[in-house]
Parts: sequence; C-alpha cells; structure tokens
Amino acid sequence: MSELKRTPIYPEYEIDGAKTVDFGGWELPVKFKGIKQEHLATRKDAGLFDVSHMGEIAIKGPKSLEFLQKMTTNDPGKLYPGRVQYTFMCYPDGGTVDDLLLYMIAEDDYLLVVNAANTKKDFEWLQENNPYNKEELILENVSHEYVQLALQGPKAQSILQSITGEPLDKVKFFRFEYIRFDSIDIPALVSRTGYTGEDGFEIYINQSYGRKLWRLLLEQGRDQGLEPAGLGARDTLRFEANLPLYGQELSQSITPVEAGLSFAVKTKKEADFIGKEALKEQVSQGPERQICGIEMIDKGIPRPGYKVYLNGEDAGVITSGTQSPTLNLNIANALVIREAAAVGTELEIQIRRRKLRGRVVPLPFYKRKK
Repeated sequence: MSELKRTPIYPEYEIDGAKTVDFGGWELPVKFKGIKQEHLATRKDAGLFDVSHMGEIAIKGPKSLEFLQKMTTNDPGKLYPGRVQYTFMCYPDGGTVDDLLLYMIAEDDYLLVVNAANTKKDFEWLQENNPYNKEELILENVSHEYVQLALQGPKAQSILQSITGEPLDKVKFFRFEYIRFDSIDIPALVSRTGYTGEDGFEIYINQSYGRKLWRLLLEQGRDQGLEPAGLGARDTLRFEANLPLYGQELSQSITPVEAGLSFAVKTKKEADFIGKEALKEQVSQGPERQICGIEMIDKGIPRPGYKVYLNGEDAGVITSGTQSPTLNLNIANALVIREAAAVGTELEIQIRRRKLRGRVVPLPFYKRKK
C-alpha cells in the first residue's frame, strides 16, 4: 500500500485536533471538533478549510486561449485578467472529464484549478489534446507550488481584512486580486469563490508560507467564531448549496447538462470544443435523465448508490444524501429519468430492505441570504 500524500498544512492538524482519513490518496482531516459543529460555524460565522490537495495547472503561450476554447465548455474569451470562470472539460460523448475553475492571470497566462483525484488524469488529457509546440503553448502541473486555503462564511471578509491593509471589497464575486498579508513576505492570489454556498475566499499562496497563514487566520478569527473545518463539513455544505461533487453528480458517464449545469456549457460559441455536438443535442432536446433534489417523507437517510423508483419501476440512483445540519431534514440528489424529475413527484428510495418515500423539491436546498 502506497504512503498517503500530505499537504504542507498537515503538521497543523494535530495541533487543532483533527481526525484524518484517506481521501483519494491524501491524508486529510474529515473533522476537527465535529462535522455538524464545523458546518454550522461556517453558516453562522466562518470555517477555514485546507484544500491544498486540489490541483493547479498553468497554461501559457500565444495559443493558450485557442487551446482553452477547444478544451473547455464555457467561453474563456470572455475572461480578462483578474476574472475567474467555472467550466468543464468533456469527452466526445459529453461525459465529464472534470469541473474546473479557470483563472486568467494575464494575457496568454491562465491557471486551471482541478479536482485533486483528477489532477493526473486532467493533465494527461490536456497533453494528449495539445497540437502545439513549446513556443506556442506550455502546460505545467504546478500543484506542488501552492497551498490553497478556503475561508468561508458570513464573517470571512472581516476576518481576512484583519490581517491586511488592502481593501477586500474590491475582490468581487468570481474575481481575484493579489493581496499582501501581515507578517507574510509575498502576496497571495485571493479569489471570491468557494464550495460552501457562503460568501468567502479561496487563497493561493506559495507552499512555504501555508502553515504561517493557516495559524495567522485561526488566531485572528478566533474571537469571530472561526473554526478549522474538514472534509465532512465541506461535503454537507456544498451539498446543501447544490454544488456538484465529481464522481457523484458529475462523472465520465454524467454530463454537465444532466447535472443541471448548462449555464457553463456554451454550445453557441464558435469554437468546436470537445463534446460540443453531444452536449448541444442534450441542451436542445433536454436530457433523458437529470439530477433532481429529494426531501424524504419517511424517516431514513439516502446514501450514494441507493436505487430510486417511480411507481414501482427503476427510475435512477442517489448521487449524494445526508441529514442536512442547516435544515434538519433528510435530503438527497438523484440522477433520474426525465419523468421522475418534476418538482412534487413522489419517489421511493431503497434504503436497506425498505422502500421509503421522498418528494422531488427545487434546488438548491439552501441559499444564503444576501
């Protein structure tokens, strides 16, 4: 068995009382004080997440935009330096290679942020589909250079503002700036993005400064209710906010259109991106199956892989499910046939030996108040 990878923040986990697990080959905290406590702290005050396991791929050169138009479903031509875009890479049949954040650093200079377990696969996919020489395009996996921290919650801005003299109001939603922090020698890339449904920031900094920034944020945020948070709370937070998890709501066999994410699939753009024809057909005709939200009527918690039935017939499968800490309800996402996805439809979920009733409800389950 190969040894688990660790982020530069790992030595801090023991200090903060983390319980770690194997997450895609990484030894990461599933929780610190408790999943529900960390979840509710992020909704009410703020949570600090180590997401340094995520991958970063640099794409540079005069052909970078042309290449990204071919490789991604959104329109990178609409980016400008300091802007972030949510997008996908897809296979020719429309299945999802990965969902991504694309940062435009400067002209002909981009940073692609990818899911941790997909980093190697994504980089190889980009290389396989690169027709250019090194003078035209450079691809580099730079994941080892970064620590990525996510500071999320209603008090995220006031906490981050306490360690910098630069105004954070200028960092708008899906925008980023280079910000300097107190007692840290280099600037960090700070974007107003996140995976919790709350306001907040994702911070990219050279890995050698990661532990110092982690400790600085926790010390400064303590009086405002900031807590370190693990994978467990990250998953329940993203799920309530209807943010997809690769391998569950998205996969090689689940397209972005089926996942309800057509806003990031620009089938009308001129560029002929990989998967365009398959996705264009799904957009125009509607997918034969789609992700829907389910709220349980009977007592029981749906889990990924449980079967879903409509009028006694097989209708799909649960992709995510939990007891919502915010809503105190048992909820799930399911990939179901079109006929089963209408809001109000009553479905049955096979939970162990029983079929329990649930009802299709609008998504997201949770939306923060502005």
